Amino acid sequence: MEGRKTVTVTQTGSPIGRRADQEATLKGLGLNKRHRQRTLEDTPSVRGMIRKVQHLVRVEGE
Repeated sequence: MEGRKTVTVTQTGSPIGRRADQEATLKGLGLNKRHRQRTLEDTPSVRGMIRKVQHLVRVEGE
């Protein structure tokens, strides 16, 4: 991905006991188990999804 900014997201918390939309947001980011990592394109929509579940994820490469 030359020239494109990316962001690495690691899931740190469990969606168990959370609202269904937060669990769906994690799945949308490609995360479904703790300590799973995904490198995603840094777009406003991805940033919004990260912000929604910021208490369940760790972000690197900002």
